Amino acid sequence: MSRQKLKRFEDLQNRHNVIEYDDKRFPNIKSNWGKDVFGNPNPINLELACGRGEYSIGLAKEFPNENFVGIDIKGERLWQGSSKAIEEGLKNVAFARNFILDLEQMFAEGEVNDIWIIHPDPRPRDRDEKRRLTFHRFLEIYKRIQGGTGRIYFKTDNTQLFEWTLNEVLPARDDIKDLHFTNDLHNSVYLKEHYGISTRYERKFSKVGETIKYLRFEWKA
Repeated sequence: MSRQKLKRFEDLQNRHNVIEYDDKRFPNIKSNWGKDVFGNPNPINLELACGRGEYSIGLAKEFPNENFVGIDIKGERLWQGSSKAIEEGLKNVAFARNFILDLEQMFAEGEVNDIWIIHPDPRPRDRDEKRRLTFHRFLEIYKRIQGGTGRIYFKTDNTQLFEWTLNEVLPARDDIKDLHFTNDLHNSVYLKEHYGISTRYERKFSKVGETIKYLRFEWKA
């Protein structure tokens, strides 16, 4: 590991806006994000597999009275996101180093408001479908930590992943409502829901002519 990476991992251990496995706050973080991280009782929203946290940071600016947590397992990426948040003086955005399957280690039932899944790894091989972030076992976790309320936002450049989610996963469920979707976000009425926020993946694939797919839905009460 390079000296730069080692230094960045050391930085993460000392940052208030980052929660890691060895953080003294980690064992008791459930239900305590407002008190131990944000210092307020405002709603908590998640960006999953957040990478550099472009959405967490962008949404935190757009909604200063809500809190945002970017989740990823890559420390190098979280360092970049947390550094940006610190540079911009954002107190309502934080980052957590964890696997998505382990979200319930960190969030209590009903603790999370909305969840954003932005350009996740498409896991194109059939044998990896259970690892896709819109697969049923993940949706069940999201539903529990959202308390059966709140919205799921999903955005991707990958047609296969989008169509699989829209045409196979969601129709098999009876617990969603108000499903909205588009195969071309940038030429749809839903573009305004993204507040001008984009990731490097979105910009990369848009440049080569790939349309950005998007859907959102809510849980039935």
